[in-house]
Amino acid sequence: MKKLTLRSRLTLLTAAAVAVAVAAVALAAWFITRDQLVAQLDSTLHSTHVDNRYLNQTLVTCASTAQTSGNVPPGAVGIQIVKADGTRCLGVGAPPVKVQARDIEVASGTVDTVTHDARTDSGQEVRVFTEPLLDGPDGQATGLAVSISRPLTEIDKTLTTLAWVLLAVAGVGVLGATSAGLWIARTGLRPVDELAGTVEHIARTEDLSVRIPVEGEDEIARLGQSFNAMTSALASSRDRQQQLIADAGHELRTPLTSLRTNIELLERSEATGRAIPPEDRRALLASVKAQMTELAALIGDLQELSRPDAAPTLQVVPLHEITGTALERARLRGPDLTISADVSPWFVRGEAAALERAIVNLLDNAVKFSPPAGRIDVRLHGGRLTVRDHGPGIPAEELPHVFERFWRSPSARSLPGSGLGLSIVARTVHQAGGTIALTPAQGGGTEAALYLPGAPTAPPDAPPEP
Repeated sequence: MKKLTLRSRLTLLTAAAVAVAVAAVALAAWFITRDQLVAQLDSTLHSTHVDNRYLNQTLVTCASTAQTSGNVPPGAVGIQIVKADGTRCLGVGAPPVKVQARDIEVASGTVDTVTHDARTDSGQEVRVFTEPLLDGPDGQATGLAVSISRPLTEIDKTLTTLAWVLLAVAGVGVLGATSAGLWIARTGLRPVDELAGTVEHIARTEDLSVRIPVEGEDEIARLGQSFNAMTSALASSRDRQQQLIADAGHELRTPLTSLRTNIELLERSEATGRAIPPEDRRALLASVKAQMTELAALIGDLQELSRPDAAPTLQVVPLHEITGTALERARLRGPDLTISADVSPWFVRGEAAALERAIVNLLDNAVKFSPPAGRIDVRLHGGRLTVRDHGPGIPAEELPHVFERFWRSPSARSLPGSGLGLSIVARTVHQAGGTIALTPAQGGGTEAALYLPGAPTAPPDAPPEP
């Protein structure tokens, strides 16, 4: 069964279900008809009247040894008298019917009447009705019973004809059900065939732009919608991956080209024997070191962005402590800057390392764009963390792009950085269920504001603060 196609299985199951139903109906019709015919035959036997003179003559001429062994003609009535000792007296031309214990009980007066199936001595099946014979030849009850019989041949012929008719109807019904099942399977599975064809086309061509036309709201339509959503997500994921690779290659090309140029200068100096002046050599080595640092930071950012978008493992962490650690690192990177902080306790659910990296990125941006001896204001109250610098600010037309991967403002392209920092910040904040936005600050500069849901006190199940 498993080796058959789905269409074949549906056809066979439909045919089998119809065959079982038709067989059940045919059997029920046959048995009901038989019971009705037997009931009609019993009614005829019960209403048959036997003349007393015929019974008296039968008793007078009774000779149990002089019995015929013929069959009862269809429609004919056979009559015999049953004695209490089990012997019988046959009527003229009546075939002998085997006496049963129930007939003897009627003759003995134990039972009033009985109706049952029996056989003649020659083996013919008959239906027998036995009732007590109250008046003997002398008008007295003598323990006798009269059995009236009719052959079951007439019923058997009718039932045989009915059985053949029902068998023919059942065969036609099964054939019709098979044809209908095949048609239904083809019609019902046509959308599945289209889906299979589309999947095979995508597997063969890797063309994720193909869509399945969806009609209606049934299960097949839902399957088509789900498949279209899956291919759309796969196409979007592939586009993002290709874009990431292209952007990463572009960003990696610049520091690698600079490194190659500087190393070639050093190599040419060694090969030609022309020493580079010490001051230029120190500047060259400093440039190599800076480019290697930039390359390492870019690779780290790419690794962060390449992490799957699955939900991270969240735990209760103190955002105010994470902010304090990030502030210490920012002060080391901008020793000539004034960084003021107003931080209140706030506990959130998130990844401590990822949140610290996000806040450090925000502070690094503020340090990068702050003027010498400038000021950075950091404030954390009620889950809202703001980082405000007093730099040149971001033009309004560039604000919608600040969280895009590898996007860098034209004015910032000469500064170190990969254009991935704010993308990492947005991703981390969204995974923690928060929001992030950059807006122009009053009086100049830029204000970054992120909000993370939480509480000013740690929940009872949270680990204690170190």
